[in-house]
Amino acid sequence: MATKAKTTLEDKGKVQALENALSQIDKAFGSGAIMRLNGDDIASIPAISTGAISLDLALGGAGMPRGRVIEVFGPESSGKTTLALNVVAQAQKAGVAAFIDAEHALDP
Repeated sequence: MATKAKTTLEDKGKVQALENALSQIDKAFGSGAIMRLNGDDIASIPAISTGAISLDLALGGAGMPRGRVIEVFGPESSGKTTLALNVVAQAQKAGVAAFIDAEHALDP
């Protein structure tokens, strides 16, 4: 019985330490910088459609999040550039957009 009580006290200490850490991160980086996976609050982030409904749904329903850094990787000829250009085209409809070809691989 004493072992069970000790475990419960240890668990309470761990939970309190976690709460303290979450509180410090919220103070340092702002609300929403960290959240629990089982939390009810889902951040509403504007998104840009990829042009493919099935991919938009796989990405959470709206496409790629606006204002975030997104890395697309895969083997050659897998559609990375096509996807990027489609997203840029969708973003351009709503304003200004740019595509930076750092590898000088795009041949329009």
